Amino acid sequence: MLTAYTFYVNDVTITVILSEEAAMRPRSSLVILIASAGLTVGCNALAIGAAPDKAPSAERTPAAVQADGLFWGTLHGGQYERIPEALTALTGAYLDNPNDAVTAAHIGWMHIWRLSERARLEPARDPAITDHAVLARKYFEEAVHLNPREPRYLGFYAALLMTEGAIHRDEKLRRRGYYTMRDAIAAWPEFNYFTAGYGLSSLKHDSERFAEGLQFQWLTLDACAGERVDRVNADFSRYMRLETKDGPKRVCWNSWIAPHNFEGFFLNFGDMLVKSGQPQTAVKMYANARHAPEYDAWPYKNVLEDRIRNAAANVEAFRQEHPEIGVPTIMVRSRFACMGCHQL
Repeated sequence: MLTAYTFYVNDVTITVILSEEAAMRPRSSLVILIASAGLTVGCNALAIGAAPDKAPSAERTPAAVQADGLFWGTLHGGQYERIPEALTALTGAYLDNPNDAVTAAHIGWMHIWRLSERARLEPARDPAITDHAVLARKYFEEAVHLNPREPRYLGFYAALLMTEGAIHRDEKLRRRGYYTMRDAIAAWPEFNYFTAGYGLSSLKHDSERFAEGLQFQWLTLDACAGERVDRVNADFSRYMRLETKDGPKRVCWNSWIAPHNFEGFFLNFGDMLVKSGQPQTAVKMYANARHAPEYDAWPYKNVLEDRIRNAAANVEAFRQEHPEIGVPTIMVRSRFACMGCHQL
């Protein structure tokens, strides 16, 4: 027969299970035994709590700067096949200085790209590809820890928590990511409404969360325009005068980081509207991409023009969770899930 004794030390629940023989010992012996267990847990907690916190580095190493160059060249060149090379350089730089938030974030970004555009791979459905979600989450977790004032890091971290939770069917992790994303949105709505909505665009078209993701895209437009944008005639031309390279609204436009961010945003928004069963509104949304001065140089211009011609026909195709090769699919599942905004 076993006897269980439960007690609490520093908010930690400790259960000691004793045999019948041990339980029959004098009460003083039992007190010493239980106290010893509590002391061990207390010392462990004290030792962990007293450990120095990981602090961000004040300077970046030459290896990190060099790895940055490879990172941007690979990203802007759309060189998906060079991701392993870029990861080798970035990871080497990180191990040399694991206190560099920028390098940690860049590693996370390469893993996101590898996962997001897995349609490029053969076989495209290799189960091991999901490991990139775990690695991306880990490195963005480091980036957030080292620079908690960067809402972009927090937004990517939140999105990856939800992704990892979905992959592993861990509802607590998914919910943790969802509410972390709420914090990220509050910190930088122009950026993280899109981040949140884009991640949710892969969900079933009739799900509550997909509808919320579509609403987030409208709220992105509202945040960028400074007012509620017309939900029926969403012509963004009237807001082009607001373009800026400074402040939080700079992410509403094209930049050196995302040279076709504007066009990519409207491509995704149109795709989400098509998936939701609103092809007519989607055509108007797609057309907004043409307002960008860089539109003619956009590598995915022909994709968008094809979307406009075939919006109604794409409704059912975009709702397929596992589309056949060659069949149009929603942007988040495509070969240009990242490059739609980032490729020069």
